[in-house]
Amino acid sequence: MKVVTPSFYKDFKCIAGECPDSCCQGWDVDADSDSLAYYKTLKIDFKKRIDSVLSKDEYGNTVFRLTEDKRCPFLNDRNLCDMHIALGQKHTPFTCRTFPRFINDFGATREMGLSFSCPVASDIMWNLKEDFDFETEINSSPPVLNDIDAELYFYLYKARNTAYDIVKNKSIPLNERIVSLIKYGAQLQNDIKKYKEKAPKIDFKSVFHNPEVINQEWVEKVNNGAFDKSVINSKSCENIAVYFIFRYFMQAVYDKDVLSKVKAAAVGVLIPAYFGNDSWTVHLWSKETEHSDVNMERYKNILRNDGVLSVENIAEHFV
Repeated sequence: MKVVTPSFYKDFKCIAGECPDSCCQGWDVDADSDSLAYYKTLKIDFKKRIDSVLSKDEYGNTVFRLTEDKRCPFLNDRNLCDMHIALGQKHTPFTCRTFPRFINDFGATREMGLSFSCPVASDIMWNLKEDFDFETEINSSPPVLNDIDAELYFYLYKARNTAYDIVKNKSIPLNERIVSLIKYGAQLQNDIKKYKEKAPKIDFKSVFHNPEVINQEWVEKVNNGAFDKSVINSKSCENIAVYFIFRYFMQAVYDKDVLSKVKAAAVGVLIPAYFGNDSWTVHLWSKETEHSDVNMERYKNILRNDGVLSVENIAEHFV
């Protein structure tokens, strides 16, 4: 299998109890089937503690029930994981072992990156001075079975390289590059599957008022946000755009909606311009949106169906 990662991917190191915003707080954690099978074999008292906090969410998934203050039930008063201490990292849930890494499989290619939802990863990507580039390794893992349209995959793969080139073209200001990017996305969408953008139903700030609140600080940032166009033309904002293209662009192979992925990259650049010109703000957005099924589904629906995020309306922020 070919494994593609950002060039800085291996630089990430979790700072555990020193983290300013624990990933073990605010989110439900799925108990994956392999981990559950292992927990059933335990013959120690810790098994009783695990069993006591297992629950079902509204989707029927088995999760670890959070405490009243929305902390993982295994997060101790030093912000360290009691399960990790008792059983070792390899027996913590899959989500805990991999966060903040994300994995996208496309047959014989696996793409792995870091999410802005982690403050440390957010700092790395925000402060990256060199280009947001990628490394490729080959390992012995077998391809992941899928029903991907090969022709569409290679069309999108080539198109994504063009999108990278547009965003990284430092001969012109980033605001102009982003306008070119979303126009290119519209062109790609018309080639793949045409759809007509609809009229706006909400205003721009309402896009960021999520129904599921994880951190009240994000709500306050949205309420107090004011657009500062000067923030846009920065290396940090370029990095944000590349992150979104890397993470989401190729997923259009499944739903044929490449324009929403491109628009998400443009809107990503607007997050620091509206709500705070720092890595912490992008971290809060990511934790609030990318890691909430409810909020992310709502956001995808707005990108696809609400004219507030039409190509024309997004472009107005950059001209």
